[in-house]
Amino acid sequence: MIGACQNDDMTTLITPGQDSNARSWRRGAVVGAAASIGAASATFALSGGLAALVARHVVTPSTRPGNVQVLKLEKDPNSGQELITLPANPDTRVAGTYAIRFDDGRGLARIGFIVHQTGGTVTRLVKRVYRGELAVGKRGWWTGTVYARPSDAGLAYGKIHVETPLGPAPAWVIPADGDTATAHHTGTWAVMVHGRGAQRPECIRGARVAHELGLHSLILSYRNDQEAPSTPDQRYGPGFTEWEDIQAGIGYALDHGASDIVLFGWSMGGAIVLRTTELTEYRDRIRALVLTGPVVDWYELLAHQTRIHRIPRRVGRMAADLISHRMGPRITGLAAPLDLHALDWLSRWEDITTPTLILHSTDDEVVPVAGSVELANRSPYVDFVGFSGARHTKEWNIDRKRYERAIRDWLPAALTRRAGRGSGV
Repeated sequence: MIGACQNDDMTTLITPGQDSNARSWRRGAVVGAAASIGAASATFALSGGLAALVARHVVTPSTRPGNVQVLKLEKDPNSGQELITLPANPDTRVAGTYAIRFDDGRGLARIGFIVHQTGGTVTRLVKRVYRGELAVGKRGWWTGTVYARPSDAGLAYGKIHVETPLGPAPAWVIPADGDTATAHHTGTWAVMVHGRGAQRPECIRGARVAHELGLHSLILSYRNDQEAPSTPDQRYGPGFTEWEDIQAGIGYALDHGASDIVLFGWSMGGAIVLRTTELTEYRDRIRALVLTGPVVDWYELLAHQTRIHRIPRRVGRMAADLISHRMGPRITGLAAPLDLHALDWLSRWEDITTPTLILHSTDDEVVPVAGSVELANRSPYVDFVGFSGARHTKEWNIDRKRYERAIRDWLPAALTRRAGRGSGV
């Protein structure tokens, strides 16, 4: 039975006194609903705007901001060595050997161990000034790339150009025997690929141990890295397009005496290496991969970045979708969408059939280490060596001996293993 306040057609009976209250409630409900919809729309618009910024950031080549300033230069009263005082931050407080680039990158100083630090400053040893003149007040950027050219590391090298689909790209050849008078070098070549926002000097850290192992090194530039020719859209691939330049480098090595190839990659360079190994016509000549802080899953990387910057997780997913969506190029500036799922090696681990060594720090603030650990757990072809305290791609800097020993111990054995055949990596 229906209560007395309702009639037979279920219309509510309202007294004159109740009518104004009901109208007020309805107006409040409408306003509240509109406000909720407006807030939701604003939130969505904000998320979409952030996602667009993140997506553009991923594919746009970056410039180096001056993130440190020289606060003080002095001589150690006991040793006579030069000391430098810098603002303390998560990078300058890390143990190991690093560098400061200054004067718009023309100046380079190698910085050594920490002498002392306060809450706001850190004083470190100046090991060597390669170029330029350090002075109080100068700004520069802190980097793990401690050599500007191979000769800074005591390595003889030659300058060449590799013919890529976009034109000649500068490269360095470091012969294992030091003979730079000839371009032909027989044996195994290490082809090295730097990461996002970096250039060829990043790879010199790997060339040292390759040289010790008797490998010739070819350190490449690639499209949009501000050294090699750019694409019309001036955007990173990130791996979808760059691999063609790496293939050209492998072709150069094979034409100049290489019997087989080891690919080295740092950060995004790791993603490029994995993509190259999958798609290149020379895949059967690639014997091993050595990857430092590699990107093995772009979706997880974007989720990691949104977490540490306290941005809603959905923003990272939206950014990845923008990069992959057919309408995305209107926002990202890419010439064509990129299917980031194709670079999800955690899902595609069975496609990896080339012996692979991953060196990755547990506190990497850019590329999450979890992906590298999981990939090693899933794939019998992937070995993992962990570091701590190195942050992003500075494993060599914090413990050079251990980094080089890990490669020195692993690579000779890996070269004796026969990589799987087929279309896999």
